[in-house]
Amino acid sequence: MIRIILLLGLILGTIMNPVLPQEIPQSVSELVFKIDRARLDGSRLARIEYSGILPDNFNRQVKISPHIDIQRICVTPNRPSGQDDSPVALQNGGIVELETSEPFELNTHYYLLYDEQKKFLMPAGILDSLYSDKALGYRREGAQLAFRVFAPRALSVRMVIYERHDDPAGQSVSMNRDEDGVWEYMTSEDLTGKYYTYRIAGPTGEGEIFDAAREIADPYSPAVVSRNHYTHPAKTLILPPDDFDWEGDTWVDIPHRDLLIYEMHIRDLTADPSSGVAEKLRGSYLGLTAEDQQGGLPYLRALGINAVELLPAQDFANIEVPFRDSTVSTFNTWNPYARNHWGYMTSYFFAPESYYATGGTMKPGEYNGADGRQVREFKEMVKTFHKNGIAVLMDVVYNHVSEYDYNPFKYIDKFYYFHLTDDCRFEGRSGCGNDFKTERLMARRMIIESVKYWMTEYHIDGFRFDLAAMIDRETCRQILAEARKINPNVIIIAEPWGGGGYDPAGFSDIGWAAWNDQIRNALKGWDPLNDRGFIFGEWKQGMDRKGLERSVMGTPREYGGLFTDISHSINYLEAHDNHTLGDFIRLSLHPALEKTRITDLESHTRLKPEELKLNKLAALALLTSQGPVMLHEGQEFARSKVIAQNEVGDSAWGHIDHNSYEKDNPTNWLNFQHARINDRLLQYYRDLIRLRKQHRAFRHAMPGQFSFLPSSDPFLLAYTLSHESGTYLVALNGNREKQHDITLPEGQWELLVDEDQVYPDQPKAIRQRKIRIHTSSGVVLKRR
Repeated sequence: MIRIILLLGLILGTIMNPVLPQEIPQSVSELVFKIDRARLDGSRLARIEYSGILPDNFNRQVKISPHIDIQRICVTPNRPSGQDDSPVALQNGGIVELETSEPFELNTHYYLLYDEQKKFLMPAGILDSLYSDKALGYRREGAQLAFRVFAPRALSVRMVIYERHDDPAGQSVSMNRDEDGVWEYMTSEDLTGKYYTYRIAGPTGEGEIFDAAREIADPYSPAVVSRNHYTHPAKTLILPPDDFDWEGDTWVDIPHRDLLIYEMHIRDLTADPSSGVAEKLRGSYLGLTAEDQQGGLPYLRALGINAVELLPAQDFANIEVPFRDSTVSTFNTWNPYARNHWGYMTSYFFAPESYYATGGTMKPGEYNGADGRQVREFKEMVKTFHKNGIAVLMDVVYNHVSEYDYNPFKYIDKFYYFHLTDDCRFEGRSGCGNDFKTERLMARRMIIESVKYWMTEYHIDGFRFDLAAMIDRETCRQILAEARKINPNVIIIAEPWGGGGYDPAGFSDIGWAAWNDQIRNALKGWDPLNDRGFIFGEWKQGMDRKGLERSVMGTPREYGGLFTDISHSINYLEAHDNHTLGDFIRLSLHPALEKTRITDLESHTRLKPEELKLNKLAALALLTSQGPVMLHEGQEFARSKVIAQNEVGDSAWGHIDHNSYEKDNPTNWLNFQHARINDRLLQYYRDLIRLRKQHRAFRHAMPGQFSFLPSSDPFLLAYTLSHESGTYLVALNGNREKQHDITLPEGQWELLVDEDQVYPDQPKAIRQRKIRIHTSSGVVLKRR
């Protein structure tokens, strides 16, 4: 009745007193009161967002169930600025806060009731202040072994102890809850070499997934044994006290602007027989460091890089749901391999991936990690890299977890650890699964402790954070601050986008480095068919020569760029995502390849003259630019990702792949025969890396030391570089049709690089005053 009178009054009022068109409601439905969202935002505070007009009787009739007295109601309408309280002005809804006389119980579901509306009060801000500083996971404390898990909304937690990893049943013991929500079990029994899981019971109802019958491993597990299944069932292995001999090893101290990072997958570097690694070591941590091979560490050492960035190696969900199997909850239509090769679905943030240990298997139903060898072998890998002067960085994924596995945080408390939609579903803004709520205090604590753990336990030198824009900024600040307390030279890199966000400049403001997509887009472009950059004699993505000038200087903020410090600019042209640089160039020059089935892989891989020229030009531009450099595995020989014929019957076999995340096969494995086929490019990269190391000017020049030569051709970039180590001239010609002659400045010059090769040891003297820059090529000279 109230709504009818209100509407009638509005209609009559409009007839008698016309209002501006924008004040007239769009439809009657806009006036109807509706509770859109309802949340518990404090121990005695409920908050609702509503649309329409708040009824006069709302304060008298609103209730909370189970019953709890409402002490105070505060309404904040969303009326436009300058409007009065007329019904027309209030039609846009608002916020109501309800303060209760007694606190809400964390493990009880509450509902807001008004008229015929019933809305679940989702636990939200009420969880934000929950915190404990007790040590979590298992710890030896004197003569006792302590087990602790933070589960503030749980009703009960039981720990199940197993003698063997594959025992069907174990000994179940109850855990005790403290006032901060930590459940604990203490024992003086020696459980070394045994396994345990948790069973957590909690409230039922809207969106809850507590399940006392489901067993999960400890989220703080230092090692897990997992069975090959898409749910990734796991148990925590209780390790003996650590006795690993680091032989005095510590972090590799590399000035950040000197970094030459090689982004690599642990299996890819040795899994292919062409690596020459013994079969039992292929694809493993120890296989990487074996000396008698064509791949792995000997190959990286010869290339000259000084840091590796490992694709995710924290224990992850290796397997996705079966392909086109209607008996499982998610119908997989996209991944016939039912595998996750790259690893961007972390399950246990303190445990190394056990599939990469010797003896690793993906045979269905088999186990990995039963004896914990993955811990020792990972440490051996890091120690060996360090002995060779190579820093080890890890690609870490704290922004989301898998949609399919028994990730412990999902079953410890979905509402605490994850971003949820209004209907209590997991949010997936990452595009990869369940988005982690990094700003929650115990989620933040876990991330920071994970970073510190890998630095102290495994001597990790730095981290690249996947989709870092989805990690709240305060957590990012604390990550850097806490990591620097351990190693002041720690390397912290953001993938500065994700979830719709993009903020490389913001990361630079807090001291993080970030992938520089601007230099990538300027030099190469984004799409090989429709969006190409400088090396193709084109500009897209809003780029131009001025933008490229800024990029080769390190994209400094003072010149309109992104970064407050040039060491923050991680320059790259290729990463695990999207096409390899080699394939980008192949597709750009031969668009028909996109729909071509490639049957002669060696012929396809062998670079044609124009392809070789563009690869060399890209390499030269990248490796003479200021800022740390990142190469992706195989970039140095124009690796092509051609989908291998396989047992799953992938109909796309023989086609170039731009997203090979699911293929643990020769599509991703590095074929070192292909490196030999394109040895001219490989040698060019090796020599450019060597040249960069020899001449500090290509690593430590400041913007004021650049002087760009004028040119009427937008695709000729030429500049002199005056540095204490010498004066240099760099000229890059992206024009595919026009060559250029450049008059050299006064003085005697020698040639360090041309389109054919690099001369790191015996530069060629230049006697003429002009030098020719051929199409799609570049030169580097130094004043003698």
